[in-house]
Amino acid sequence: MQIDKLRGRELDQLFKAILSLRDLEECYRFFDDLCTVNEIQALAQRLEVARMLREGYTYHKIETETGASTATISRVKRCLNYGNDAYAMALDRIKEEQQQEEKEADEAVTD
Repeated sequence: MQIDKLRGRELDQLFKAILSLRDLEECYRFFDDLCTVNEIQALAQRLEVARMLREGYTYHKIETETGASTATISRVKRCLNYGNDAYAMALDRIKEEQQQEEKEADEAVTD
C-alpha cells in the first residue's frame, strides 16, 4: 500500500478520529474543520467517479457529470483495478445501507 510510507502516530490519530464519528452530521462538522471545501469536493468527486466507473459509465459521461479530469478518472480506475478494493468495499456498504433503509421504509408503509 502506498499509504504505508505515511504510517505513524499522526495518521493513526486521524483515522481513529474519523472512526469515532457517530453520524453524518458529525462527519460534516469534522470535515468542515479538517479540510478546505476544495479538498472535501475532491474526495467526494473521486468516490462518485469510482461509483460511475463501476456502473460502466464512459470517461466522457463521468467528465461531464462530475467535472473530474481524465487524469482523476484514470487514477480512480487504476485503484479500482489494482488497488486495495477499498472503493468497492465502501460503495458496496453504502449500497447495502441504502437498500436496508428502502426496505425499512417499505415495511413502515405496509404496516
